[in-house]
Amino acid sequence: MSARTKARKRALDILYAADVRQIPITESLAAEAGRAASEPDREASWLYARDIVDGVVDHFAEIDETIETYAQGWSIARMPTIDRALLRIAIWEILYNDEVPASVAISEAVEAAKTLSTDESAGFLNGVLGKVAQSA
Repeated sequence: MSARTKARKRALDILYAADVRQIPITESLAAEAGRAASEPDREASWLYARDIVDGVVDHFAEIDETIETYAQGWSIARMPTIDRALLRIAIWEILYNDEVPASVAISEAVEAAKTLSTDESAGFLNGVLGKVAQSA
């Protein structure tokens, strides 16, 4: 597993924990930062995970508006928590991170959904993210 894939997983954990616990993302990020400080061997994945989470926080309203626009018939509140977090990560990468090709962001989100979410989630995320990438 690449360092960026591990970082996406860490970012997913942070966003998911904040959503489930109904706490600010920054509080979840601070808790993970405390754990990361004791794991210097995982620094590479931590740095990119922090970039992702900071980016999602910085563009939260725009990212959620993008989700609402392209997830036809689905409100954000109606989506599984994992799917919301995966969409936020991938949309940040597609729209705000020039270092990651859209196809990679989509593929990473879809693969994560296949193992972590519902049977329909991978196809749903692929469709939404494909539309986002086309419009970017």
